[in-house]
Amino acid sequence: MKPNIFFRRTSGRTSGRASAHTLLAVGLAASLALTAAGCAKSEDDSGSSGDSKSGAAEGDAGQVAATPSAGADTCVIGDYGAEKLDLKSATVGFSQSEKEANPFRIAETASIKAEAAKRGVKLLTANAQSQFSKQISDVQDLIAKGADLLVIAPLNSDGWEPVLRQAKAKHIPIVTIDRKINAAPCKDYVSFIGSDFVEQGRRAADRMIEATGGKGEVAILLGAAGNNVTTDRTKGFEEQIKKKAPDLKVVFKQTGEFAREKGQQVTEQLIQSKPGIDGIYAENDEMGLGAVGALKGAGKKAGDVKIVTIDGTKNAVRGIVDGWIDGVIESNPRFGPLAFQTLDTFTKGGKVAQDIVIKDSAYTKDNAESDLGKAY
Repeated sequence: MKPNIFFRRTSGRTSGRASAHTLLAVGLAASLALTAAGCAKSEDDSGSSGDSKSGAAEGDAGQVAATPSAGADTCVIGDYGAEKLDLKSATVGFSQSEKEANPFRIAETASIKAEAAKRGVKLLTANAQSQFSKQISDVQDLIAKGADLLVIAPLNSDGWEPVLRQAKAKHIPIVTIDRKINAAPCKDYVSFIGSDFVEQGRRAADRMIEATGGKGEVAILLGAAGNNVTTDRTKGFEEQIKKKAPDLKVVFKQTGEFAREKGQQVTEQLIQSKPGIDGIYAENDEMGLGAVGALKGAGKKAGDVKIVTIDGTKNAVRGIVDGWIDGVIESNPRFGPLAFQTLDTFTKGGKVAQDIVIKDSAYTKDNAESDLGKAY
């Protein structure tokens, strides 16, 4: 997909105001960065060896554009306490949080590696294999190996204090992608790059309302506990349902841990306890695909239960074409170009937004077949 990026005002610590001219320049630079060429210098730990091969083609898909927002909170290197450096001569450490069985994580890692390769930047990578304690030790190990900059895809939002203290002591800038950490921007970390998860939940609710006619009973397959993605996607969905479709009731909520197998198990329980359920909102595609498997196993037909998911994987979009899924709200994983452009601008002394939010697309019955090639 071709994500558009806009800057959102946040309540975090303010480190200066960016002019529209400055932010536009950053946005244009991000777009131009996608055409840069270079050679790769990458080192993988045992957890991430070979993990990007299946997603390499998606690593640099789409151009990044920026719509500047006057008054967006920004950060500059002096306020953060780091020193200027040349990104080309730096070592960047990337910490992936989850096992790369999920297409989102495959595409995310591929995007980071592809952009590092284009820019000729030395990249150290680690994969926490869905274990938070391992991710903390992974990042500490990346620092010990000489990482000058860090890009982190956090598993959880809390518990990062040991890493933040260690990075702060060495004046290492940190950019987080996909999930936020509960810390102060431009103090503990530089910027967060990701989607507006509350808005994703609202858009999923709109699609569910349309699919069900705004009446009936729906279930929510919650994501993993302990991170802002699950909290925000639930909040957006429930608030929108309450506001727009009071006759559509959420009668079941249980975590599927963002995993297909778990999503199928939870849906099997759902079918037993609520056999007349009208709709299922899965907070990622993998759980939604698990729900499809459970419905098929129970003898349901495509369309009997309306399913709306979030991510934008090929399998989920294909599920729309096949009639099993009614809508997919995209959550774009291709953070590489914007993450490296943010680090490049920041380390040269330029202003970067503390909160960089991707504007995602969506798949419906109207465009799923024609846009299948854009999914990851």
